[in-house]
Amino acid sequence: MFTKNDTVKCILHNKNWKITEKNAQAYAPSNIALAKYWGKRNAELNLPANPSVSISLADKGATAIINTIPDPQDKFIINQKNVFGNKHSARLTQYLDLFRGPKPQFYQLELQVNIPFAAGLASSACIFASIILALNNLYAWQLKTHELSILARLGSGSAARSIQHGFVEWDKGIRDDGLDSFATLIPIRWSEFCVGLCIFETKEKAVSSREGMQHTEATSPFYADWVEYANQSAGEIKSAILQQDFLRLGELAETNAATMHSTMLSANPPIRYHTQQTLDHIQQVKKLRQTGLKVFYTQDAGPNLKLLFLSSDMESIKQHFSNIEIIQPFHAVSL
Repeated sequence: MFTKNDTVKCILHNKNWKITEKNAQAYAPSNIALAKYWGKRNAELNLPANPSVSISLADKGATAIINTIPDPQDKFIINQKNVFGNKHSARLTQYLDLFRGPKPQFYQLELQVNIPFAAGLASSACIFASIILALNNLYAWQLKTHELSILARLGSGSAARSIQHGFVEWDKGIRDDGLDSFATLIPIRWSEFCVGLCIFETKEKAVSSREGMQHTEATSPFYADWVEYANQSAGEIKSAILQQDFLRLGELAETNAATMHSTMLSANPPIRYHTQQTLDHIQQVKKLRQTGLKVFYTQDAGPNLKLLFLSSDMESIKQHFSNIEIIQPFHAVSL
């Protein structure tokens, strides 16, 4: 069976492990899936059961600063706080174990993250993407974008989509080794496209995305139906993006999210990520749409909602959602 170590060896087999940049750093954006990833064809390699499509969140994400240290264990600093001995540091250690080099190196890793952790805002995606980008700078590997996407995927599946800015498609691939499963940029700049973050909860969710995904796969009688639907939906969503058909995209993305959450509810026992605030905001979005406002929602594995709309409706959105944080992905970064 092909392992994560095998993947790393394939990509880094002839690469240099000499440090070329002290305190190397890199930034990666968080991303919001419009066509969701919920289920794996290979859990070891984080290979998805279906393709997915996302939009990056520009300056919302993580910056990783990394260097080697002489200590016999890694040191982690997250948002200026030392982290040791919890599940987050354990997961970071497991990822860095893949990149020790021929003469085992240990690292000091500082992460600066400007979104809530484990609250349905893809914090793990931007964290693992930023780490591999920083390692690429530390050793001057000069990896190709698709290689970085593959290596980021080993830390968190959705991290495959956080290597680049803009609309991104993650191909599920068909190979057992997963070397054909990586994310690529969808070649379009849609400057009017906006994402609004409606954050109700910043605390860590009770059921992680990884746990929720595994539980849904194992117990939902409708999981196979979700996979079939999701494989088709991703292509339709990509097509709507390329055509800049906002109404079609909004309808498809909203239905995709609702279908994913319905599949979770069919698990035994059901998984519920929504709160009353989530449901209230969903109803508000639907009522506003009936009045002619072109706004849609999407929801990931957490209670917080993301609204989709165009910049021409920004002022109306602000009036109806007072605490919303609006991101214009193609204005905040140079693509």
